[in-house]
Amino acid sequence: MASAINYLTFFFFLLLVPLFTAKSVTQINSNSVLVALLDSRYTELAELVEKALLLQRLEEAVAVHNITIFAPRNEALERDLDPEFKRFLLEPRNLRSLQTLLLHHIVPARIAVSRWPNETTRHDTLSEEDPVHLSANSESGRLVGSAEVVRVEDVVRTDGIIHGIGRLLIPKSVQQDFNTRRSLRAISAVKPEGAPEVDPRTNRLKKPAPPVPVGSAPVLPIYSAMAPGPSLAPAPAPGPGGPRHHFDGESQVKDFIHTLLHYGGYNEMADILVNLTNLATEMGKLVSEGYVLTVLAPNDEAMAKLTTDQLAEPGAPERIMYYHIVPEYQTEESMYNAVRRFGKIQYDTLHVPHKVVAQEADGSVKFGDGEETAYLFDPDIYIDGRISVQGIDGVLFPSMEKKLPESEKTVDPVKVVAKSRRGT
Repeated sequence: MASAINYLTFFFFLLLVPLFTAKSVTQINSNSVLVALLDSRYTELAELVEKALLLQRLEEAVAVHNITIFAPRNEALERDLDPEFKRFLLEPRNLRSLQTLLLHHIVPARIAVSRWPNETTRHDTLSEEDPVHLSANSESGRLVGSAEVVRVEDVVRTDGIIHGIGRLLIPKSVQQDFNTRRSLRAISAVKPEGAPEVDPRTNRLKKPAPPVPVGSAPVLPIYSAMAPGPSLAPAPAPGPGGPRHHFDGESQVKDFIHTLLHYGGYNEMADILVNLTNLATEMGKLVSEGYVLTVLAPNDEAMAKLTTDQLAEPGAPERIMYYHIVPEYQTEESMYNAVRRFGKIQYDTLHVPHKVVAQEADGSVKFGDGEETAYLFDPDIYIDGRISVQGIDGVLFPSMEKKLPESEKTVDPVKVVAKSRRGT
């Protein structure tokens, strides 16, 4: 009898183990649409999402499928949320109404511009109560219910899209709860708009020009600009058929390398970028095409630990440096806020398909998830909006790559000393 009880206990333990371990394995990628929402122009919406305790639910949603967020602009929330309705939403007993309101703005599907319907179509939302209706017309453009889409594909990520809309969407169920709870007549949180403006020269309605985000990223992902192997494709010239925004990437890369040399302690990293590889030129091409980069720069003390075997293999310096380049623009503040909120973050690197893991440790950011780890040692050495350089105290290697045993490593490390250059 006792053995039977022990067997049943062990059986139920096996059933429960996946339930406790599955959530711990889930990690939010740094380029997730949720991270972008917390660091976007829609700060009022992001604050409401955190107050509604919805982040964990949204993390589970993006782990299953793509999502589309219709995000009201900050001024729209300030305009549409009158003080009484806002107090109603923020009361603890009305948490469910606040959650329903916010989830009503999120569709569990990827709705890009190319898939936007011409006729009115019904789409279920994460609120699982009131659907939203998408439509399009020649006068107002794309609509979500009665709200106009003012920023089409403002944020695009692999797991979701954010469209900026001009007003708050209020589900009928939330409106009814508010009316019932407050015993008020026909109160709407959406204020009426004034009469449309008419152009006196043509006697037609004025149509505002579609907004174009300043410095928007290129249409193609950064890996499409990279040719097979260690070299990158040349950047097309600006103009018809070229990139929408042209940046002087060569000058920016030269500027950040000079900054590394003048900062001190990063001469070996600068020397590898310029002399041992052609990465400085390739990075300049990418920045000229409109891409952004974050360089995790190991300091001289860390680079001195690289052995002859680690650098002698053909293409090894390029692979090592590619693993330290993140195709996103991150600062010390953005990375620390992300790891503090989500625990662990996976950053894509140019060493495809390897990612570098970051997590909070000792009040800083620690990179790496195995034996080779490095701390954010010198934050924001160089930040210009296109290139960000963050100093770290170790050299990182992908966890999948096999490392040489200690007995086969060369005793004397290779010291790469920056050559003197004019003007530096």
